[in-house]
Amino acid sequence: MTEAHNQNALSSEIDRRLFLSVAAAAATLPLVSQASAQPQPGVGSGPRPGSDMVRLQKRTPQIWRVTISNPPFNLVVPELVSALHAVVTETERDPEVKVVLFASDIEGYFINHFDLSKALDFPMEATSPPTSTWTDMVVRMTRSPAINIAVVRGRTRGGGDEFALACDMRYASREKAFFGQPEVGAGILPGGGASERLPRLIGRDRALEIILSSRDYGGEDAERLGLVTRALPDGELDAFVDSLATRLGGFDRQALAAAKAQVNRATLPPEADLHAAYVEYVASLDWPGFKARRPRMGKLVSEYGADVERRLGHYLGLAN
Repeated sequence: MTEAHNQNALSSEIDRRLFLSVAAAAATLPLVSQASAQPQPGVGSGPRPGSDMVRLQKRTPQIWRVTISNPPFNLVVPELVSALHAVVTETERDPEVKVVLFASDIEGYFINHFDLSKALDFPMEATSPPTSTWTDMVVRMTRSPAINIAVVRGRTRGGGDEFALACDMRYASREKAFFGQPEVGAGILPGGGASERLPRLIGRDRALEIILSSRDYGGEDAERLGLVTRALPDGELDAFVDSLATRLGGFDRQALAAAKAQVNRATLPPEADLHAAYVEYVASLDWPGFKARRPRMGKLVSEYGADVERRLGHYLGLAN
C-alpha cells in the first residue's frame, strides 16, 4: 500500500471513532426545542411500509408525489430519514418515473430541523467507515435520474432546508414559506449539506449571512436571495408546480436525466465534503457553546411553547 493510502485509511478510522464516540455523548443531550408528537396516518396512497410519516402517491407512472407528515412540527427523526431514503431508492430503480414532488400536509411546516434528542438513533449505512444515511440519501437524490422538486408551504429549517437544497428545484409559497439554518445560533454546525450547497447556489457572502445569522427568511426574501427557484402567491403554487410536473412528465426521460447530469458536473459539491460536514456536525453537539445554550432555549420553550418553533430565528437571538 502507498503512504497516501495508509494516511487515508487512518483518517477514515479517526472519523469513524469520532462519529461513534460523539454520537454516544450526543444521545444524552436535551432538545433545543420540543420533540414532535406521535405521527398520524395519512390519506392518498396510504402509508409506506414501516412508517406513516411518508406517503407515496404515484399520480401517473411518470409523476410521483411524496407527502411528509410528522406532527406537530415535522421534525426530522430517524424513522423519517429511513422512509425518505427508501423513497429515493425506489425512484432510482423505477424505469418510468421522471418527476418526484415533495410536500407536507402539516400546517405551517415543510420539513423542519433534526430532532437532536435522537442523534444516536439516526441511521447509518453499512460502509467502511460508516456514513450517515442522511448524507447517502441527499447525494443520491442529486444523482438520481428523476427530477426532484420541493413544494415549500411552511417553515423549513436546518435539515429540512438542506433536504430542499438537495432537490433539483424549489418552489415556495410567497406568504407561508420560511427558510433558515438555525445551527450556529444554537451553538452547533450545519451537517446536512447547507455549508456545501449554499455557496454554490447563492454565493459565499449570502451563504454566510444565512448560516451565521440563523435568521428566518420568508418566501419573497428567499426568492430574492436565490434560495428558491420561484416564490409564488400561495393560491397559485400548486397549479404552477403541477403544470411544470406535467410538462416535464411528457418529455423524454433519457434527455431529462442527461441534462440534469450535465448541470450536476458544474454545480455539485464533492461527496467527501458532505460526509465530512456530517461528522463535524455530530462533533459540534459536544461543544460548550451548545451546552450553554440548551437551558436557555429550554426556558424559552417552557415560557412560550410552540411559538418557539414557529419563530425559531427570533428566539435564537433571545437565547444568546
